[in-house]
Amino acid sequence: MNTAALDATGIADDYIAVWNETDPARRRRLLEAGWQPDASYVDPMAQARGLDAIDALVGAVQQRYPGFRFHLKGQADAHGDNLRFAWTLGPAGAEDLIEGSDFAQLDRGKLRAVTGFLDKVPAGA
Repeated sequence: MNTAALDATGIADDYIAVWNETDPARRRRLLEAGWQPDASYVDPMAQARGLDAIDALVGAVQQRYPGFRFHLKGQADAHGDNLRFAWTLGPAGAEDLIEGSDFAQLDRGKLRAVTGFLDKVPAGA
């Protein structure tokens, strides 16, 4: 395994940890450690720019899907300042219901911009 793959997995794991962290203070520390202050996030359902907006978005997703957990699906992949990885989301201890793929641009090892795609979404989700 090369160094880029190790970095890709670590960054993707840290990204997933942000989405799973329900304690606002701990989530904020994770955001500050792994994201640029003016980072952006966009997917088919939401947009956010800056750590405050991204933090609020994560909290809103947690409220909409209480008890759901994100998991990294497969291997993260990186080249240069680009990262891609897939994830799943579902209730703790049950089958994952939602799947997606995210593409990220990095700046000095931190997330600068994340674009998310929803690959599997059940009706009514």
